[in-house]
Amino acid sequence: MRGEPTGRAIVIGPYVRTRGGDAETPRRSLRNTDARLDEAAGLAKAIDLHVIQAIVAPVSQIRPATYLGKGKVEELQGLIAADGAGLVVMDCALSPIQQRNLEKAWSTKVLDRTGLILEIFGRRAKTKEGALQVELAHLNYQRSRLVRSWTHLERQRGGFGFMGGPGETQIEADRRLIGDRITRLENELKKVQATRRLHRAGRQRVPYRVVALVGYTNAGKSTLFNRLTRADVQAADMLFATLDPTLRSLALPHGGKAMLSDTVGFISNLPTQLVAAFRATLEEVMEADVILHVRDISHEDTEPQQHDVEAVLHQLGIDPDGPARMIEVWNKIDRFDADQRKDLENVAARRSTDVPRFLVSAETGEGVETLLAAIEDRLAATRTTLDLSVDASDGAAISWLHRNSEVLAKELRDGRYDMTVRVDETKRDILVNRYGAAPRPL
Repeated sequence: MRGEPTGRAIVIGPYVRTRGGDAETPRRSLRNTDARLDEAAGLAKAIDLHVIQAIVAPVSQIRPATYLGKGKVEELQGLIAADGAGLVVMDCALSPIQQRNLEKAWSTKVLDRTGLILEIFGRRAKTKEGALQVELAHLNYQRSRLVRSWTHLERQRGGFGFMGGPGETQIEADRRLIGDRITRLENELKKVQATRRLHRAGRQRVPYRVVALVGYTNAGKSTLFNRLTRADVQAADMLFATLDPTLRSLALPHGGKAMLSDTVGFISNLPTQLVAAFRATLEEVMEADVILHVRDISHEDTEPQQHDVEAVLHQLGIDPDGPARMIEVWNKIDRFDADQRKDLENVAARRSTDVPRFLVSAETGEGVETLLAAIEDRLAATRTTLDLSVDASDGAAISWLHRNSEVLAKELRDGRYDMTVRVDETKRDILVNRYGAAPRPL
């Protein structure tokens, strides 16, 4: 549950513009400026800040010292003082020097986009694993912010008595302490990764396939997760409502089962520290048999959001256009009338057929059954269906088949079980050689 606003903040969108002749024209960008500013304000509200104003500050050229031009800095100084804001959120990535200089000029704390997202993640992490990953990202971010902006960062005296040398600076000491803590966290996360590998190996032995949900934050992944699995994962109309990964059993139309994974939503300009820190969690996506890219098709920036998600998938080594395991889910169609839905269906049909697209409403359940059937077909495409017969008294064989294959049909006839099973290619030869299994006729 979100708390009451904890501080007054101004959100500034310092979006770069280029000059075209005498007039300024917006830089070529897929993303709508108003939508970008609304998203930045939403991020600030996600940590219970009271956003007094959200304003665009056009930037013709990024200044190394303050990001904004001198005149704009002075103009905003008066605005900040008049509103009594205790925090300014800059919707961009600031260098340590730029952040320090803006704080001096405005006499208030300044937070850039990376710091803001890290603050959100720090509040939302509930599990030990999530807390470790967030702390690691925070420390990597803080290490880059160690600049000589405080008087205590002076050279300490080294050695003993009065004859000691200059010793190390406070900056060096802080950096060393942060480095030591980062090393410890990385070692702990390696243990987390090892544990996750064991869990995945266990699921592979019980041959559960994994379906992973990815998408822009607030695209409706958790609502769809609850709809597909009848779970009760937090789903709210806020950015980064879900942070820690969740796995639940997914029942397929013809009796099979898979594991459905819901994880953190992506966002434009996702801090590289977070992508690196959350790699252990995102391994669930990297190892998934099917990836559902959930899109808020009603959002005005749905296309740019798609590109942002695909950029993160590329960082993880996943081809977002890979026909083998990608499915696009166009969510929130309940926000469109019948004619608009028809137009969407036509747009989806005209797109490349390599990655199938399905229109659904996770809120109402519309289109979900069709999506489930597509997931089952995609999972079955990489498996072989075999017919075989096993003596009914051979309990060990029947138990092995249930553990290592997906039993589609099983009928007792003349003291033997006639079975139809679906298996990975890696187990096909075992069934053929041990039980005389034969491919099911088409």
